[in-house]
Amino acid sequence: MLNGIGGRTISEAKERLSYAEARDWAQYLQRHGSLHGGRRLEASIAMLALQANHQAGGTAELIDFMPHERRQGVSLESAMQQWC
Repeated sequence: MLNGIGGRTISEAKERLSYAEARDWAQYLQRHGSLHGGRRLEASIAMLALQANHQAGGTAELIDFMPHERRQGVSLESAMQQWC
């Protein structure tokens, strides 16, 4: 049981979750990422793959090794390459 929430339905948990606690969870998720175990494992493996790529002289980014994450916007350089 986590703060009186475990084992309850989603609607019951929402009723018992205070605004301050919801804000704290939102800040935690923004700072540390998803609580989903698979996504956290994916991020860890991507970090190792990125280090191996950089040691081999590659220029990949972390997001390149994370198939379930979306890119945030387009970089200026890639936009200029695509449009020019």
